[in-house]
This record gives sequence, structure tokens and C-alpha cells, in this order.
Amino acid sequence: MNWKHLIGGVVVGVAASYIAKEAIIKNSGLSSNEVLQIAKAAFKEKGPINGSWIQMEKETLHTLEASFTVYRGGITRMNGDKQEVYEFVSNSETGNILDVNQLA
Repeated sequence: MNWKHLIGGVVVGVAASYIAKEAIIKNSGLSSNEVLQIAKAAFKEKGPINGSWIQMEKETLHTLEASFTVYRGGITRMNGDKQEVYEFVSNSETGNILDVNQLA
């Protein structure tokens, strides 16, 4: 066997495994719609909601303790005659809400 063929095969194998690993990591976790449904269920526990939205792209959130892949979204609801708007950040793997901020 020729050493060039052996080394070439190893290089191709390593490259293919790296590409496959990146594809699996990118597609792991919950979809944005699944995360939005989890967030809506959590907000509905405190009353009805009027609207909701979520960003389709995942992003990385760095904290002092760890880094998370997250989705950002929002919920609107009426409190009497006043509209309340909340923004949330949810873990893309578990759907857990990591942070909530009231905007208006």
C-alpha cells in the first residue's frame, strides 16, 4: 500500500467526521416552534396571551457559569386595558426559559 493513499484516506476520514459532527450539533435540540410552544404554555399559566413570536435562528448566550444555545422570543398579553410585552430567552435544547424581561 502506498503511504500517500493511506495518509489521504486518513485526512478524508477526519474531514468527513468533522463535517458530520458539525451538522449534528447544528441540528440538535428543539425547533424554534417547539420552544415557542413551551414558552406559551408557561405564560398561559398566569393568564391568556394575545400574541407571540420567536427568532428562527439560534444564538449563543454566554454567562459566568456556562454558555447556552438559545432562542429569543416574545409574548404579549392584556392586563386590564394595558398591553404587556415580555421578551424571553429559552434554552434551545430543553426549552427552559432562562430569562424574561418586561418591555412595555
